[in-house]
Amino acid sequence: MAALSAVVFTLSGWLGLYLLARDPRKPVLALAAAGLCGFALVVALDAVRSVDAPHLALLGRLEIYLVAVPSVAWFAVLIELSRPGDHWRVRTGELLLIGGVAALTLFGAMMAGTVEGPLRPGHVLMMAVISVSTLGAMLAALRRRAQPTPVAGVVVMATLFFALANAILIIPLGLVPSRLALASTGFDVLALGVAVALWDAFDEGQALRADMLRSFVGSSAVAVLFGGQALIGLAVTRHEPTTQTVLTVLMFSTLAIAITVQVLADPLAGVLDRLAFSRSPSLRADRAALRHTGAALPLRSADPLVDVDDDTFARLTRRALGHYADLTKLVASPLTALPVIDERLAARGAPDQPLERANELKAVLADGIARLKPRNAGDFGTTEEWRYYNALYFPYVVGVRAYAQNATAAGLDPTARQAWQWLVTEVPQRSLHNWQNAAARLIAADLRERVSLARRG
Repeated sequence: MAALSAVVFTLSGWLGLYLLARDPRKPVLALAAAGLCGFALVVALDAVRSVDAPHLALLGRLEIYLVAVPSVAWFAVLIELSRPGDHWRVRTGELLLIGGVAALTLFGAMMAGTVEGPLRPGHVLMMAVISVSTLGAMLAALRRRAQPTPVAGVVVMATLFFALANAILIIPLGLVPSRLALASTGFDVLALGVAVALWDAFDEGQALRADMLRSFVGSSAVAVLFGGQALIGLAVTRHEPTTQTVLTVLMFSTLAIAITVQVLADPLAGVLDRLAFSRSPSLRADRAALRHTGAALPLRSADPLVDVDDDTFARLTRRALGHYADLTKLVASPLTALPVIDERLAARGAPDQPLERANELKAVLADGIARLKPRNAGDFGTTEEWRYYNALYFPYVVGVRAYAQNATAAGLDPTARQAWQWLVTEVPQRSLHNWQNAAARLIAADLRERVSLARRG
């Protein structure tokens, strides 16, 4: 039983950290990661509780509250997927809804008192809240489809959220055999993590298999090396309850540390560089660029632009524009395979290397933005003909962050300062977002035409 719990713990913990490492700033990934890591914690606590008879009641009372964390986090993921827009009223409504579900779930946990059986009204309330909220969020996501998530993907993710959120209650209650519940849960956890990662890879226009396989193999190796020793100790001391408890806690804590070090190796290396090379910022920057470029290479597709439709091409262009200032993100962009980049590399005799392609893509995007600028009209304007150029050039090329918290115009040149003032006082953030999408479609149409001409030529 401990070995099965260790497997499920490893799968859910690895997937949670993997999603978080992809981009912790994305709410969907951060929330899904919180749910998966919370689920791993519940599995570990339940395994410890099963061998620690003296503290059985205390651990059961703690676990009933912890099971609410994954449920609320996964409900928030579905809400994020179904979000129709960025307006503050929409965000406020989401937060109130998530807060209401969290409050009801915690109230059910308080009524239940403990995760152990028999089945109590509090357990039933928790299951009802989880089930109704998840199914409601799924229906909302299918109806709105605001995100580029295929319908089948939304259904799969919602079904997995529904099953796992209820499973973490069902397993301790003993309503089904624990081994069967844990085995099926492990499969659901794997499917859930892959589904969310595929959603993000689709959104970013990236390949996933090579990068995810590498992370899985590395985490599995360290899990076997470190967790296997604890399992041997558990097998040898099966008749010593105190030793069993200590070894069980040691096994899960060791697995957690080993997986964290493996999955978050790049961020941790950055922390070590800041400590060891505090007096050499250029060395730190060079090492960070190399690490990030190496991490991005497995995310590139072999033939990224084959059979890409116009909508997908526009989405990839919009994403590349959003990453304009980040070469480590542009390295993984499918647009680095554009024929115009081959031509530019050949024209200047540059080697065909990932960073060179990313730099050329950045230059191509800059050319596309420059073509949106009204001719013979000066450096800045606020008329309608300027809006698409302003929406891309100043935020992405110049780095004007008008809506960032505590943002100021300090350090900007006079033209950029004018743009900053205009954005802050006259342009709602949603309008800027819409203009950027429209401008990205224009640039994508131009690039698409150049791809077609290159193929015909």
